[in-house]
Amino acid sequence: MRKALFALLAVALFASVACAAEPDMSRIRLPPGFAVELLARVPNARQMALGDSTLFVGTRSKGDVYALELKDGGKRAGRLYTLATGLEMPSGVAVRNGALYVAEVSHILRFDDIEKRLADPPEPVVLPARFPEDEHHGWKFIAFGPDGKLYVPVGAPCNICDAGDPYASILRLNPDGSDLEIFARGIRNTVGFDWQPGTDVLWFTDNGRDWLGDERPPDELNRAERPGLHFGYPYCHGGTIADPEFGREHPCADYVPPVRNLGPHVAALGMAFYRGDGFGAEYKGDIIIAEHGSWNRTAPIGYRIMRVSLKNPGVPTYEVFAEGWLSGRTAWGRPVDVLEMPDGALLVSDDLSGAVYRISRRP
Repeated sequence: MRKALFALLAVALFASVACAAEPDMSRIRLPPGFAVELLARVPNARQMALGDSTLFVGTRSKGDVYALELKDGGKRAGRLYTLATGLEMPSGVAVRNGALYVAEVSHILRFDDIEKRLADPPEPVVLPARFPEDEHHGWKFIAFGPDGKLYVPVGAPCNICDAGDPYASILRLNPDGSDLEIFARGIRNTVGFDWQPGTDVLWFTDNGRDWLGDERPPDELNRAERPGLHFGYPYCHGGTIADPEFGREHPCADYVPPVRNLGPHVAALGMAFYRGDGFGAEYKGDIIIAEHGSWNRTAPIGYRIMRVSLKNPGVPTYEVFAEGWLSGRTAWGRPVDVLEMPDGALLVSDDLSGAVYRISRRP
């Protein structure tokens, strides 16, 4: 019965999502004084990483990794290169010391001196660390932390289950692939994290489980102040919702609650602290979150960019920053990742329209 329902929902989802076409920039709504433009078309654009003058873009369904030349300090796009093809969900990309790291489902590739070899990419080095081969929540967001280690999530291989280590966790390892260890547990599927400036504390989004109704559980914004913390999955959701199957003997008080609950089923993915001055002082230190959008909610939600402000004491604010990719029940775009540029502009990837947008504030 559940499989049949899933099939019907999948059909409904694909019926409500527009095919990839030229993005309609006029539909995107921003706060007064902001502007958005199409920087480049990049098929199935997922996570982004910035080199010296190159934007690297991973994909999930395409199996390709791209490099986009940037001109005029990132205000214009040049040539788009295909660095690799036929990979297994190479969604995650990160740059360190001139090398591009690419996350497939079960391992990490490293392309050395990549910006010198865009037209003729080198054979990648395969790091010795290995991850589960499950495709369910197997695509990865990766990033280097202030400690110099590469952080790699391993999602739960299911909607709801207790699969044990290393599932439902964030791991970290040295750049050469050694010393793989679990940093945090109880995380169903994070596809975005960043470290708070001035504190070096890791914050991350987490996608809530399905099939508890339209309004619960929420997606989460979490903070890991130290290694070894557990954030509740599969026992507790949103800090207060005991899972009906796994939560009976695991009270929510035993786990770290979210800093902020997000919308139910919004699929909160990429997130970044805004560090620059380009958006104005009121945005500095805020968190920008890409919400990919719901797939099984009666009324679709998400398909937008959200802003979380930590300036006021108590519960952080949570408000729309950019929207318009969803019109009624039809989505023409799905934001995935956000990346701040050196000039303070914000890049947004969209895997449905196959696009990278540039958001800036007018002088």
